[in-house]
Amino acid sequence: MSDIEKANSSHQIYDRQSKSNAPPSTRIANPAALGLFSFASTTFILSLYNVNARGVILPNVVVGMACFCGGLAQLLAGMWEFPRGNVFGATAFTSYGAFWMSYATIYIPSSGIIAAYGENLDELNQAVGIYLITWFMVTFLLLLGALRRNISFIALLFFLCITFVLLAAGAWTGTANLSKAGGGFGLLTAMIAYYCGLSELLVKGESWFGLPMGTIKQERLD
Repeated sequence: MSDIEKANSSHQIYDRQSKSNAPPSTRIANPAALGLFSFASTTFILSLYNVNARGVILPNVVVGMACFCGGLAQLLAGMWEFPRGNVFGATAFTSYGAFWMSYATIYIPSSGIIAAYGENLDELNQAVGIYLITWFMVTFLLLLGALRRNISFIALLFFLCITFVLLAAGAWTGTANLSKAGGGFGLLTAMIAYYCGLSELLVKGESWFGLPMGTIKQERLD
C-alpha cells in the first residue's frame, strides 16, 4: 500500500471515529443557559452575603434559591445534558445542583445538622471547611476536563476553585477576611457564569449578536 493510500485510510478511520463520538441527535433544547443562570444567581446571592453586603451576616435567605434554582433547576439541566451526549455538562450541572441542595439542607432547621453540633461552633466550622474543600477537589477535576473546551469555562472553574479554597480556609481559621475574600471571588465567578449563560442563550441565527466563549482550537490527530 502506497503512502497516499495509507494516509487516506487513516483519514477515513479518523472520520468514522469522529462521527461515532459525535453527540446523538435529539429534540431536547440546550439546557446550558438554564444551568449556568441558576448557578450564577445562587452563587451571586450567597457571595453578597459572604461579603456582608447591606449588613447581611446570616445566609439563610439563600436556602430557597439553593433548593430550587441552584439545586433543582441545575439538576434538571444536568439530566437533560445526558441524552444530548454532553458528559461534561451533565456531570457539572448535576454535581453543582446536588451541591446546592446539600448546602441548603445544612441550613434547614428540620434537618438537625447544625443543631447536632450544639454550642460547639468550632467543630461545626471545621466540618463545613472539610465540606467546602471537597467541592474544591471536585471543581479542580472539572477544571482539568475543561482545559481543551473554551477559555470562559476555564476561567469560571478556576475562580470557583479559589472561592472554595478561601471559604474553606475562612471556616477552618475563623478569619472573617478570608470568608469575605471568598465572597469576592464568588461574585467574580457568578459574573463569568452569567456571561457563559448569556453566550449559550444567544443562539446563532436567532439573536442580533453573540458572545465569544474563547474556543480553544482542536488539532486533528492523524
